[in-house]
This record gives sequence, C-alpha cells and structure tokens, in this order.
Amino acid sequence: MKRILIIGSGDVAVRALPWLTRRFRVFALVRRTEHAAVLRAAGALPIVGDLDDRRSLRRLAGIADAVLHFAPPPAQGEGDPRTRALLAALGTRGSLPQALVYISTTGVYGDCGGALVDETRPCRPHSARARRRVAAERLVREFGRRSGARTGVLRAPGIYAADRLPLERLQRRDPVLVPDDDVHTNHIHADDLARLACAALFRARGGRAWNAVDDTRLKMGDYFDLVADAFGLPRPPRLGRAEIASRLSPMTLSFMAESRRLDNRRMKRELRPSLLYPSVVDGLHDARARLAR
Repeated sequence: MKRILIIGSGDVAVRALPWLTRRFRVFALVRRTEHAAVLRAAGALPIVGDLDDRRSLRRLAGIADAVLHFAPPPAQGEGDPRTRALLAALGTRGSLPQALVYISTTGVYGDCGGALVDETRPCRPHSARARRRVAAERLVREFGRRSGARTGVLRAPGIYAADRLPLERLQRRDPVLVPDDDVHTNHIHADDLARLACAALFRARGGRAWNAVDDTRLKMGDYFDLVADAFGLPRPPRLGRAEIASRLSPMTLSFMAESRRLDNRRMKRELRPSLLYPSVVDGLHDARARLAR
C-alpha cells in the first residue's frame, strides 16, 4: 500500500495522521474548505467532496490503495446512503482499493442485559442510529465480497480523550442512575482507536469485526464518578430510572437503555495493539495532566 484515503476527517482521523503520513501518501475527503488547512498542515492532501453529493465523489475512484472510513451515517433514515455513495464512487473506474476499514459502533448489539459480548453475538440494534450502522457494516462486507478488497469493521464504544470528557455535564449536575438501575458501559481512548484503525488496515479480511474497547469494566455512573474525582468536581446526583426521564434528553436516555460488557480478546489477539490507555483511569490521569498545562 502506498496511498491511503480517509473518509470522515474528524478527531480520530487527525490523530491517525502522524503515523499514516510518515508511511503513506494520505488523501482526506473534506466537506468544508476551512478544514482543509488543518489536514494539509498535518501532512494530508485534502479533497473537497460531500458524501451527500455523489457527483462530488468522482475524484475518489482509483485514488488510493486502502480506505479508512470514519464517517457516520446521516442522522435520519434506516440505511446509510453515504456509505453506499462512497462505495459506488470507489468502484466506478480505475483500480479498486485493496483494503477498507470502517469504524462502526458497539450499539449494533443492542441491549444485552449486562452480558459479556463478543463479536459472534448477533446484531440486534434497538435504535435507528444503530440500525444505520448495521446497514453500513453490511454494505462494507458486500463491497469486499464483490470487489475482492479486504474489509474490516471496528466497533467502537464511548470514545473519550482530554477534550472529549463530560465535564460540562458534571458542572450542570446532570444526574446518573442509581447503582441498581445502572448500565454497564465501555470505553476507548481516541488515540487508541486511531492506532487500532491503522493496524486494521493490514489485518482486515472478510469483513471481520473487532470490539475496539479497552480493559475497563464500569457502570456508567461509576465512570462519571471517576471523571468528577479526577477533576475535582462533585460527583453527579443519582436518581432512579423513573425519576431521571424528566431530567435528561432523549439522546442521553437512549445510552442508559442498553447495558453490555464487551470482550476485547479478539482485538488483542488479531490486531495485537499496545494500548496507550488500557483503562479509563490511565486516560483520565493523562487528561488531567494535559489540561493542567
């Protein structure tokens, strides 16, 4: 592989660029020209285009040996027309990519009642948001079968970093669930997710899926307690499920409706990562040091 194309040039993509640009020629699709300068400074070659405008994607055909697809589906609907448009553009003319890695979500499993979940568990998404991700995963696998490209899917849980912590929520004193009602939650640091995506470029095959999660096993309220303690903030109030419904947005409540503990043994065995932050405690220690500078 000599040329990499990044789709969805957000935070995780930018974190992957230092490693990628030292080894490959990197192209990055951008929707807004103002973001192009950031990517160019990081060593990538910006290509202006929009996944919602198929005509703007014509330049992508044959441009890269491998693709990192980080872009989310649209906020509405059941399918993922963005991924469909991307894959159609990649296969229009010229040489097809040898590999494609897609970052999905662990929400595809739906509520598992706190069970330990590995990648063999069937996808049973509860929300339209997660169903769109399942649709995207299916498209990626079909593309691999049709084109011969090696494809892989990283299923990511709650992504955090020093600038991706719920500090404002803690300052607002938003409540969390009491222990008896609380749900299990899972985490990955944004830097580690970027590293996993790069590793998957070389090890993707047959639409293989990996739970891209660290070693932390926490309930959601305990996570918020850890963040509060790390930054000297009051721990959030605890409320029962019936009481909390009137205090939080439907989006926030949706994350409190699903509970699962994710098994990362396949990820460790096949991607062989050396996680920078194997637990949330490690990540919070680093975040506190960074924000104190």
